[in-house]
Amino acid sequence: MTRFLGWDRPAAARCVLALLFFVSAPTGFANAAAPAGDVRIHYHRDGGDYAGWQLYTWYGALNPSPQWNPAQPNTGTDGFGVYYDVAINTADTGLNFILHDASGNNKNCPNDMFFPFPAGIPNGAEIWQLQDDCTIYTSVPAFKVGDVNKAKAHWLVPGTIAWPGADPTNTYRLYYAADGGITSDASGVSGGASIPLSVVSSGLSAALKEKYPFIASATALKLRPQDLPSVPGILKGQVVVGNFDGSGNLVDATALQIPGVLDSLCTYSGKLGAVIGQRSDDSDRGPASGLQFRLWAPTAKSVKLYLYDSPTSPASRVLPMSWNSRTCVWAADGDSSWANRKYYKYEVKVFVRLTGKVETNLVTDPYSLGLSVDSQRSLVTDLRTPETMPPGWEDGRSAKQASAPPGPLSIYELHIRDFSISDTSVPQPDRGKYLAFADRQSRGMKHLRELASAGLTYVHVLPSFDIATVPEDPSQQVTPVVPNAPPDSDAQQAAIAPVRDVDGFNWGYDPWHYTVPEGSYASDANGVARIREYRAMVKGLHEAGLKVVMDVVYNHTTASGQDARSVLDRIVPGYYHRLNEVGNVLTDSCCSDTAAEHAMFEKLMIDSTETWTREYQVDGYRFDLMSFHPRSTMLRLRANLRRFDPDVYIYGEGWNFGAVGNNARFVQASQLNLAGTGIGTFSDRLRDAVRGGGPFDGGENFVRNQGFINGLWYDNNDVAGLQTPGQKDWLLHLRDLIMVGLAGNLKDYPLVDKDGNPKVGSQIDYFGQPAGYTGSPRENIVYASAHDNQTLFDISQYKLPVGTSLADRVRAQTLGLGIIALAQGVSFFHAGDDLLRSKSFDNNSYNSGDWFNLIDFTYQSNNFGVGLPPSWGGNQDNWPVMKPFLGNPDLKPGFQEIDQARRNFLDLLEIRTSSPLFNLPTAEEVIERVRFYNTGPTDNPTLIVMAISRVSGRGDDSRNGLIVFCNADKVPVVYTPKTEKHADYMSARARLHPVQRTGADPVVKGSTFDPATGKFNIPARTTAVFVVGDSG
Repeated sequence: MTRFLGWDRPAAARCVLALLFFVSAPTGFANAAAPAGDVRIHYHRDGGDYAGWQLYTWYGALNPSPQWNPAQPNTGTDGFGVYYDVAINTADTGLNFILHDASGNNKNCPNDMFFPFPAGIPNGAEIWQLQDDCTIYTSVPAFKVGDVNKAKAHWLVPGTIAWPGADPTNTYRLYYAADGGITSDASGVSGGASIPLSVVSSGLSAALKEKYPFIASATALKLRPQDLPSVPGILKGQVVVGNFDGSGNLVDATALQIPGVLDSLCTYSGKLGAVIGQRSDDSDRGPASGLQFRLWAPTAKSVKLYLYDSPTSPASRVLPMSWNSRTCVWAADGDSSWANRKYYKYEVKVFVRLTGKVETNLVTDPYSLGLSVDSQRSLVTDLRTPETMPPGWEDGRSAKQASAPPGPLSIYELHIRDFSISDTSVPQPDRGKYLAFADRQSRGMKHLRELASAGLTYVHVLPSFDIATVPEDPSQQVTPVVPNAPPDSDAQQAAIAPVRDVDGFNWGYDPWHYTVPEGSYASDANGVARIREYRAMVKGLHEAGLKVVMDVVYNHTTASGQDARSVLDRIVPGYYHRLNEVGNVLTDSCCSDTAAEHAMFEKLMIDSTETWTREYQVDGYRFDLMSFHPRSTMLRLRANLRRFDPDVYIYGEGWNFGAVGNNARFVQASQLNLAGTGIGTFSDRLRDAVRGGGPFDGGENFVRNQGFINGLWYDNNDVAGLQTPGQKDWLLHLRDLIMVGLAGNLKDYPLVDKDGNPKVGSQIDYFGQPAGYTGSPRENIVYASAHDNQTLFDISQYKLPVGTSLADRVRAQTLGLGIIALAQGVSFFHAGDDLLRSKSFDNNSYNSGDWFNLIDFTYQSNNFGVGLPPSWGGNQDNWPVMKPFLGNPDLKPGFQEIDQARRNFLDLLEIRTSSPLFNLPTAEEVIERVRFYNTGPTDNPTLIVMAISRVSGRGDDSRNGLIVFCNADKVPVVYTPKTEKHADYMSARARLHPVQRTGADPVVKGSTFDPATGKFNIPARTTAVFVVGDSG
């Protein structure tokens, strides 16, 4: 999952995203009806639908809202609508508030509202709010008819407009004004010119209904043929549709959402950005002049190029850019000698619907390949020059191709700063930087090489493109001074809190520029150092025998609108982001959702990943919230990448939710839609079954909801209580989920379920969804922990009985990792899983600093018990549950336990790599070769037995292959695999896997097989692999 931001509003200065303050008539506050010491907020909704609308307050409120939802209900009603009385803190300068609905997902205004306190505020004050209006009125406003700042209608193609819910018996006009100025009220629509629209009685065409299913039933409005040539010009200004009843009275007025018509008029397939020279290997060979700046901006009135000689100097030249009406691209020629030397920005004059006027925006290039510090200016960049390459970069191409042999894919998810910031074997200037990966002698790189030698194939680096949440100038970063406080203290997080937004740490899911390496990881964020050093990181990993996965976040941007960190939306307002029913940017992801269903954002994704593959030798991509992109986009993107790297691997989050959920707007790249594509998705099915509970647990449920590896039913903790039949039944269900996951999570894999019923994977239930959903094993990302939510070690700390020994906690961890390592599919591990990594229970460490995210490659500490986790990460409500665990010294492992876990993990990787049977390539082979024993309503739900045959079929070939036992119980188990009453392995030759016979785990060596009876004896909390037919 991607990380979700909590509410964090410590100061009014940071809270005011936008303030529109309007006085409709002179008024005073002396006679305010609000009680003394209160602000009364009046609220009017056009339809009178006030149920569930509530008020969230923070700064300025005497009693701020304790939570987002539910917040404060209305205080009463009046002739205007409803009102909310808020007792205020007169020591503050104003009141921050948000009106939102019962779901908490829909706000009256997308911005945080701020009402500055006037003089006389102790006597009380009144303000008024209208539906979907960000204006704060200080006297009673007139009710509106229409809202020309909202966009409820959609301009789909030049001749067709769709307006959901509009009355098809009414009449309509399209209003347009080059510089804005169109308004609406009860008297009608004022400003601009207009043309008539006709209602299409049959509605939208079949093609448009298919392309826009979420508005398929909308009223269709048609332009006259003679008006169509004017459409491109009309789109460069304000556009409004008026809806009039039979008497000619204005019923409603709205602006239009325009991505559809822009896509139909002028998409562009060529190169964009600062395009360098002619390249023989490019379909678009570039400008003959050597350098051309190209910006797609179909609604811009003018564009100028600002050129700078340095990151901070004033503009040295300002060049007009020319407009191509066919491609909608603005262009200006330059000099190729500017490459890697000069910086630039674009001045874009464009009408902005949300402000109602033409804005002049000075913006960086969305196709930037280089930047100045803190992303303030784009750098003219030539990625093919020696100064952008580390020594031996061209040799790195062959290293890339040979870096990982064919075999099972396994991934180690790693944050760039985490990797080396605390590693004293790395030179001080390189700690937390790209160059730490180029240091072969560092502890961290030795650790990665050891993993690679054991069989690890990929390192997945968390976001490493340009992000908006870390100062790139080290002199502007603040390092907290964390006290040596008790392990269950809140002092550590309190020391981090004041500097958490200005230190050097963030996960980085805050995209600013998609195709530039992040500058805070470079020795110098200006110039080309970040490019050269990123390549050095990739080269270092390739030389260690590891391929590189880049974590990409094309599903949202950090900001939109006129925000200073907004790029795309200040160039083509309203195009690049997905909008809701009234034209506001959706934030289902956490931030401003982008819209890959729009052609030019899809192009940006495809072009950006092509650059990372071709120019940085990135081998694979993990897509954050991949389900927010169309499946068709992902398939086109991969097809493009395969032109340069046939083995490129793509996977991502396939969660089904939000405005695009259930394919509402397009066929999503989600879990259930990707079977047969070869694109992987994370499987939450096996994850939850291994861990217990789910990602949204809290309080005592962290402890109560045990899982397969940490005690459910067979080793109940105090909160879970005594064994119950329901617990056993749930454990049997979790075992079913794990078995489906071990078999590639295939939708067609046959299995006898916990109730004794023969089913296939898609018929096993996972909270109303099919458990099995893949069409091939490599679509199955098998994992139990990742960067977000608790680490695997931390979640088991909650769930294992408090008296469980450290040695058994190591065994539970290894058992969980063994299930991941030996599954059919792609094994995914969070960095440090092999080291019992802890974040001191932090379940959302995106902004928790180095302290809670530490990885120790000396293996002395796993970082458990370093203080209560940060209050701002959603942890504070769980502190009472956490404290007893963090303060218990018997739960903190040391070197012996960490090193044992590490060596156990290396053995698992080596076993995984040792046999092609753990890497069956097709669903057919998995179905034919993988078989489970101990299924159905068995007496022992703690044991999973998986046999993998060397040849297809389920007959006597079981004597030639592998058999894997996962015994979660705290006691040994003796088990005889049988078909009906026949002991399948009687007289067979079966020995413990040679890696385990000579490996690190002394307990697994006690696993035995008796050929006389076909019985296997498996120690407690153990994954044991036997080779069948091995004479050795």
